[in-house]
Amino acid sequence: MLKEFKEFALRGNVLDLAVGVIVGGAFGKIVTSLVNDIIMPPIGVIIGGVDFSSLFVALSETRPATLAQAKAERIATINYGLFLNATLDFLIVAFAVFLFIRQINRILREPAREKAARECPYCMSMIPSRATRCAHCTSEVAKLA
Repeated sequence: MLKEFKEFALRGNVLDLAVGVIVGGAFGKIVTSLVNDIIMPPIGVIIGGVDFSSLFVALSETRPATLAQAKAERIATINYGLFLNATLDFLIVAFAVFLFIRQINRILREPAREKAARECPYCMSMIPSRATRCAHCTSEVAKLA
């Protein structure tokens, strides 16, 4: 059983997945920093000096001045500012993943055009659509339109 697990764990797909998760986690931290430290402060200044990470609604009769004070007093809060930051984090990550997948799909589609091939009538090997001669038997074949 240990041998099977070792074979499974060292398989290429599992290692690729592990690397992807690690890089994705690091990328997530970078995006979180981008949102919290670069994007949200100027937006807060434009809106009127608001720090989004400190926006909250207290769910008790006492109204603490800061989120830290509410947490220290164990007051239940709805932290909509943190939610806005997390939502912006998600949108940036989702857009970056979209752009990455879009490029991968574009790269993968280009060879698909070349797969619009035909079969050589003499040796039955596949010939690319723009070829005029079979690479295997060197027979001349009509070019596809």
